[in-house]
Amino acid sequence: MFGTEIWAVAMAAAVTLFAGFVKGAVGFAMPMIMMSAFGSFLPAETALALLILPTLVTNLAQASRQGWGAAWASTVKYRRHIAMVVVFLILSAQFVRAIPQPVLFALLGVPIAIFALWQLAGRSLRFRLEHRGRAEVLLGIVGGLYGGISGIWGPPLIVYLLSIGAEKTEQIRVQGVVFLIGAVVLTGAHLASGILNAQTLPFSALMVVPALAGLWIGFVVQDRLDAERFRRWTLILLAITGLNLVRRAILS
Repeated sequence: MFGTEIWAVAMAAAVTLFAGFVKGAVGFAMPMIMMSAFGSFLPAETALALLILPTLVTNLAQASRQGWGAAWASTVKYRRHIAMVVVFLILSAQFVRAIPQPVLFALLGVPIAIFALWQLAGRSLRFRLEHRGRAEVLLGIVGGLYGGISGIWGPPLIVYLLSIGAEKTEQIRVQGVVFLIGAVVLTGAHLASGILNAQTLPFSALMVVPALAGLWIGFVVQDRLDAERFRRWTLILLAITGLNLVRRAILS
């Protein structure tokens, strides 16, 4: 199926279901979970292609959850970050095939592991912003560069939102808006780059089903349970998967 063994398709669907659940509960981490786990049993290019359409659809649902008026207001408020993500995501997407797999695994694994372990250690990512606009632009550039290569552009945005003390509902909505715009650009960029093609596009479309199922279950958790405790376990998983990618980079 899609040039992939049936067991790998089933594994990809299970990972996507869980990743959608995490996204629904805490508002982020879906591409990180998918790419980290997919890297254990799929080629890097296929792994990247698989997360594109589920990311697009789930971010559409997340961004619009409080209505399109609220989503538009968030778009205007964070327009500088969004602009940088879009521009640099398009530029960096053209270099996916130029990066060897071990390097790509390291580029993914090291930041994911650091991000998760830093927070698990009880360290705050919040820092004083003397120049908020400059920080917004800089972190947008970093997110865009990283996103075009890996399909993951969330961590710089999360650092920024934590740094300015964004309220929980706004933070989750802004993540959805920024991730949605980036996902639209990423989809177009990788249709052009060939990562999304006649073989990988239907495979990615199939993953939308478990992604949405997991997302809606996660929304229930977000509304009714303490998301912080669940987020801690998510960070543990991210640390493990990030370190696993580093291991693969070293051994490849």
